[in-house]
Amino acid sequence: MIDSSPATAPDLERQRTWPRSAFLIPVVLFLVINVALGWRLTRNPREFPSALIGKPVPDFDLSPVQRRTLGFSTADLRGQVSLVNVFASWCTACRAEHPLFMQLSRSGAVPIHGLNYKDRPADAAEWLDTLGDLNMRTGADLDGRVGIEWGVYGVPETFVVSANGTIAYKHIGPVTPEAINETVLTLVEQLRSTGQGSQP
Repeated sequence: MIDSSPATAPDLERQRTWPRSAFLIPVVLFLVINVALGWRLTRNPREFPSALIGKPVPDFDLSPVQRRTLGFSTADLRGQVSLVNVFASWCTACRAEHPLFMQLSRSGAVPIHGLNYKDRPADAAEWLDTLGDLNMRTGADLDGRVGIEWGVYGVPETFVVSANGTIAYKHIGPVTPEAINETVLTLVEQLRSTGQGSQP
């Protein structure tokens, strides 16, 4: 049976306030999410630290890229400060930064090793044949497993590794002349001067 008695004042008040409260909840959630996203977008992605900074490089052993003879492993990152550049032939930004790494390689300032990430062997070989092979060693990370262990979530990324095999720095995205001169090479010299540049 339907109750046809008139609504009381408290009932009417609850009916008026509930829709307003229900409306405010999604509005507040929307504002919180937008503030969080806005903050993330204003941050420079290169400023996000890697969880591996100060920790040993992961244990890995990669076969060489097609038409190369030297693979790349954890053992190759001991004895002197070096760079590890994560790249792929399908990566446009990798192509943009490659001439800077070629200049750095020719200067002999620091050894550069390559981690070829999720690439087809023939494409990686052609890319290096065409643009120049600057790396002392280049490992083929065909399934991306080693890249994941390094904390890679996009290419290019570049790491500075101390002589004892510890990750000292991570650069996300393509390097610039400023990044090489003011950050990477400065850190390389600091590591060498503090005894972390070479092992006895």
